[in-house]
Amino acid sequence: MQLIDGAAIAERLCASLAQDVAALTATGLTPRLAVVLVGDDPASEVYVRRKVAKCSQVGIVSQEHRLSRDCLEADLLILVARLNSDPDVHGILVQLPLPPQIDAGKVLQSIKPSKDVDGFHPVNVGRLSTGTGGLVPCTPLGCMMLLDSVIDDYRGLNAVVIGKSNIVGKPVSLLLLERECTVAITHIHTRDLPDIVRRADIVVAAAGSPRLVRGDWIKPGCVVIDVGITRVHQSDGGARLVGDTATEELGHARAATPVPGGVGPMTIACLLANTVKAARSLSDERDRQGHA
Repeated sequence: MQLIDGAAIAERLCASLAQDVAALTATGLTPRLAVVLVGDDPASEVYVRRKVAKCSQVGIVSQEHRLSRDCLEADLLILVARLNSDPDVHGILVQLPLPPQIDAGKVLQSIKPSKDVDGFHPVNVGRLSTGTGGLVPCTPLGCMMLLDSVIDDYRGLNAVVIGKSNIVGKPVSLLLLERECTVAITHIHTRDLPDIVRRADIVVAAAGSPRLVRGDWIKPGCVVIDVGITRVHQSDGGARLVGDTATEELGHARAATPVPGGVGPMTIACLLANTVKAARSLSDERDRQGHA
């Protein structure tokens, strides 16, 4: 079985993005990402640090906006509105989760679709479902790039997606369907799930259920993308990260992603790719206006 090295693929993508950023900057437009962090959730702090560091690596300017955990929803919406109207900001990322007094859906819908680098806005979701462009959610986009590293022709392949979330399951299903796969969307309550998975040429496991997918669920030659990541405590008092698949049982698969080091690095790299795409769209729009 081939282990798909998500970290290496992400680094290659970032190297390409650095060239794109340099080219845009030479025209007077430097991509800029605004990151909004509410509260002091430790995991969110780590994620934001990683995203900011990667921005610096490729030449994207990042600006952090921090609000206290007890801030009002109205204050956050005012900040997003200000970032929406700032022509120097090309991407807006509001780090989740948000405190309970804030409606995350309302906040995400307040982000201008052209600056929604997470790809969560209903307008971008609609564009994805109709194949009309827009910004694609980062993790599904990364999953497809990982699949592209081992699959040349998707036409007619059976793909099973385990998980129905708006963040991964549904959008990755649409991307696979766009490649002309036959797609089954399943979840942990699907009846006869192992038998459904056994027919798959591609499995994307995004159920958030550690080691759900066992080796005897996977047919020989299948490609497995493991999106899940769960910290599991061990008997010696330590902990380790595991995915939604029992990776050590997948020796007969064609290829699979490890956890960690598979999908995770691609998510951040695709966030940067969306930021560059948003900046380039603004540049193209300005060019069109200049020639009008």
